[in-house]
Amino acid sequence: MPPETVSAALLDLRRRFAAAGIETAALDARVLTLHALALDHAALIADPDRAVSTAGAAALEAAGLRRIAGETVSRIIGFREFHGRRFTVNGDTLDPRPDTEVLVEAAVGLLRARPPARILDLGTGSGCLAVTLLLAFPEATAVASDLSRAALDVAQTNASAHGVSHRLGLVRSDWWENIEGRFDLIVSNPPYIATSAIAGLAPEVRHGDPLIALDGGPDGLAAYRAIAAGAGAHLAPDGLVLVEIGDGQASDVTNIFAEEALLPPARRAAPFSDLAGRDRVLAFAAGPSAGGTAAAKKQLE
Repeated sequence: MPPETVSAALLDLRRRFAAAGIETAALDARVLTLHALALDHAALIADPDRAVSTAGAAALEAAGLRRIAGETVSRIIGFREFHGRRFTVNGDTLDPRPDTEVLVEAAVGLLRARPPARILDLGTGSGCLAVTLLLAFPEATAVASDLSRAALDVAQTNASAHGVSHRLGLVRSDWWENIEGRFDLIVSNPPYIATSAIAGLAPEVRHGDPLIALDGGPDGLAAYRAIAAGAGAHLAPDGLVLVEIGDGQASDVTNIFAEEALLPPARRAAPFSDLAGRDRVLAFAAGPSAGGTAAAKKQLE
């Protein structure tokens, strides 16, 4: 029997994914085929009828079975595209989603006129936020924290790959526990899923992302309370806090920060929305009772 061709293998995998109910069957099959067979898009287009080697067929079958079992493509191939760049991911980190890119765009838009000198990324995971923001603000330095030492190792790998490791300090910390100093920009994509809702998440999320990066406590808001409680003491004059939120959490999270005298800045009172139109990112600044400077107070008037 002659060896299977690349195009035939791709078609077969796409059919199997579709039969398994994978919504992105065509895209996933293409990405995994290219990865398993060590091809690029140009090679596939130029010679779709090239033969698949025995080793290539075995690698593709293994990757396909992992996807059908519920693993995400990014975990199978070991990286995820985020804001146009490749980031290493594994089972120790949250798999970055396109929705989180809204936070980067919000930060750049709000701070383009006065770039931050110091950035803090709480719960950094893969480091995609900290690294991307350092690339957006080339004069800045950053601290990225996480409770997971393994996640910090991944963040270090990504910082080195993108040439910003000399501007990034990594700290193992339970939120504010080991954080020192003040920052012009504090960002976080914290766990925001209510504990009772985790069982209903898609299998690739429930079994792929670490629980610590998903579980936001009984109401999904525990991390926001922790972040808000320490943000004022670590926010530089005129500094901003930006957090990603889950669907329907804008009002509750705004109230949590307001209790700590952290309020939406006048230049951006409304939440930032994702491509689906859902509230995705909130911005906060120090209010008068949080000890803000005259300039910080003025922006809230």
